[in-house]
Amino acid sequence: MPESTYGEALTYACNQKKWLLRYLDDGHLSISNNLIERSVRPYAIGRKNWLFCNVPAGADASAAVYSLVETAKANGLDPFKYLKFLFERLPQGASPEDCLPWNGAAKQLCAAES
Repeated sequence: MPESTYGEALTYACNQKKWLLRYLDDGHLSISNNLIERSVRPYAIGRKNWLFCNVPAGADASAAVYSLVETAKANGLDPFKYLKFLFERLPQGASPEDCLPWNGAAKQLCAAES
């Protein structure tokens, strides 16, 4: 039985117990990653259509933009307004800390409309 597929799965789960129960240590952690999976699905489905992702630099740029968009959404900001906010301030020398989505100016100027 230990060498069967079921036995291997059980052994793997037992070996990962520390990580599987990690969410119990912090009430902010979820038992599943379904929320994240749903948020990246549109990018995963569309990536075959985006030619700029066929090189590492393009993939890195895409990951950075997707991270900013999803962070804006997670903080109740309109992603377009937040990107505009960043592109207007960061080149002018604004501190990155002042442009974080949970800071006052970003929350005030980029709030998503309900």
